[in-house]
Order: sequence, then C-alpha cells, then structure tokens
Amino acid sequence: MKTTNTVTAATLALALGTAISLSMAPLSAQAADNEKCFGVAMKGKNDCAAGPGTSCAGTSKVDYQGNSWKYVPAGTCEKTASPSSPTGYGQLKAFKEKTAG
Repeated sequence: MKTTNTVTAATLALALGTAISLSMAPLSAQAADNEKCFGVAMKGKNDCAAGPGTSCAGTSKVDYQGNSWKYVPAGTCEKTASPSSPTGYGQLKAFKEKTAG
C-alpha cells in the first residue's frame, strides 16, 4: 500500500513539474519577441511597473503614464505615439511625463 502511495505521489510531482515548465515557455518566447515600452499604456491597461502606489499589471493611474510599461513588438516602441513623452513616442526606460503648457 505504501509503495503505491509513494509511486503515485512521485508521478504527481513529476507531472506538476512538467506542467509548470511548459507553462513558462510562452513567457520566455513573449519576452524575446517583445520589448517593454514606457508611456504607451492606457489607464489600467499596463503590463506592469506603474510606479509608487501601484502594484503591477492593470494598476496605472492615467493614460500614457511615464513609469508604466506595456509589451510591444520588438523595434516598435520608439515609433509608438505617447503624448506624455518628451519625444512624443514610447520610451525604453521610464520617464517623467511632460506637462501641458
């Protein structure tokens, strides 16, 4: 009886480990094909890093927040419009939003 339980537990652990490693593969592929682009996410639509007072994904407080980012296809960030950016386009690093006027 104990041998059956041990084999079942080991099989379950192996299956769980395999499932976790397979589920992580798309994240690595996504990161390789995309880049973090700051200042292009709309309010509450960021992928992560939304500055002080926020936790992570979906927590940006305003449109085009300079310290929140969104994944975009590699090579397109600095071609994506961002009205809050000093250049008018997304940035590869966080920035302080320009003020109107």
